[in-house]
Amino acid sequence: MSKVEHNPVIRLDEHDNVAVARIDIAAGSVIGSESITALEDIPMGHKIATRPIGKGEPALKYNTIIGFAGADIKPGNWLHSHNVLMDDFQKDFRFGEDYVAADLFPLEERATFMGYRREDGSAGTRNYIGIFITVNCAATVARKISAWFAEERLANYPNVDGVVAFVHQQGCGMEATGEAMDLLHRTLSGYIRHPNIAGALVISLGCERNNLQRFFSDTGLATGKMLKTIRMQDQGGTAASVEEGKRLIREMLEDANRVERTPCPASHLKIGLQCGGSDGFSALSANPALGKAVDMLVRHGGTAILSETPELYGIEHTLTARARDEATGRKFLERIDWWQSYTEGKDVQMQGIVGPGNRDGGLANVIEKSLGGSKKGGSTGIEAVYRYAEPVTAGGLVIMDTPGYDPVAATGQIAGGANLVCFTTGRGSCFGSYPAPTVKLATNTPMYERMTGDMDINCGQIIDGTKTLDEMGREIFEMLLAVASGEKSKSEALGVGEDEFAPWPIGVTG
Repeated sequence: MSKVEHNPVIRLDEHDNVAVARIDIAAGSVIGSESITALEDIPMGHKIATRPIGKGEPALKYNTIIGFAGADIKPGNWLHSHNVLMDDFQKDFRFGEDYVAADLFPLEERATFMGYRREDGSAGTRNYIGIFITVNCAATVARKISAWFAEERLANYPNVDGVVAFVHQQGCGMEATGEAMDLLHRTLSGYIRHPNIAGALVISLGCERNNLQRFFSDTGLATGKMLKTIRMQDQGGTAASVEEGKRLIREMLEDANRVERTPCPASHLKIGLQCGGSDGFSALSANPALGKAVDMLVRHGGTAILSETPELYGIEHTLTARARDEATGRKFLERIDWWQSYTEGKDVQMQGIVGPGNRDGGLANVIEKSLGGSKKGGSTGIEAVYRYAEPVTAGGLVIMDTPGYDPVAATGQIAGGANLVCFTTGRGSCFGSYPAPTVKLATNTPMYERMTGDMDINCGQIIDGTKTLDEMGREIFEMLLAVASGEKSKSEALGVGEDEFAPWPIGVTG
């Protein structure tokens, strides 16, 4: 038998009956730390049984149930979706029993960043002019206007980060009232009011169900020096609307450019937490390291937004225990119940089967994926639960109900006020976002080295044993402050993010 010289597995909790392969492990390899021999090839990031697990008994990772053995499993067996099965089990929600209030630093010790102070008291990390549409019929006009304000035309406005079109597929052929329209209204108005948006132009066709006048009335928006509107049918069509849009934005550029970066307390930072293309290392490196950074941010008075509700399913009892009170925990469970009803009978991951990339990366089911995803939230208490795109007003760690699909989830977080997004990935997501830049964290070194053009930080150093979680968390926190102060993230430098604006398309299309 061959012998692995360096510990090839990572044990996460003394009570676990599985360990995670740090590297590819060949059948017959002796794993001295666990006193077992690999009975099968175990791919990097996948799980190996460290104790006998009888059929029907739970598989434990982080001392949390991630499924039940579909057959008798011997020490050294590979555990994956073929033999770790989902099943219902009794959960103890323990509302608020593990709640930990934020241990805030004294004001004089809190971190700062160089941001843009706004009249409403908020602070932005970027300074954009946004072009928004009430209906997809106005998308081409918005695109043409934003394209005209290319980099050379903004050379005289060094404090303006750009003119960005936020286009979508909705606004007509949908219910005129109800949840779908409410979601669209909250999303659009949240972006228009966003601290990273210095000025906004809203373009409508004129006859759509998302009526411009009602949209403004329902959301309390009002036109002014930095918020302009165009009705294409009144303006005279496409070409005339493009020219009028150019004129209106030129008027706003001077005022937008007068705003300069000044020191702002880190309490103004709201970070959207995202993960995509997760793998078996997500729960071991990037996600818990981001959790360490979140704990730091919360101590400095900032806010972190944990989302992707279908990817918190299965471990919801661990989050209700961290809620500030029973009402907050039950509000979260109401959203879980809604998702169970919404996805019943559908071929989606909430029914157990994760995506091909997740499976290839070592995740057996959605519970294991959820366990890793929740690690992004660190260890402090959950202060509030929000519906999609609702304004986030509480400080500390909060939950926002969103789908798991990254563009839709991040769009809701940004609409709620996130002025940065932090995105972990094991398979290699190329996601970016406007107007809040995305910082991407790689879970493993091989992927980071393949995709250095897209990854900002290599959290695989934790797996390699060259950095601790605390060290990685500090590095992430410092990068967030740097990006908030104007340093460009990799996706931002590549210009990724304009097409990732994706309001949740819930409801009937007809």
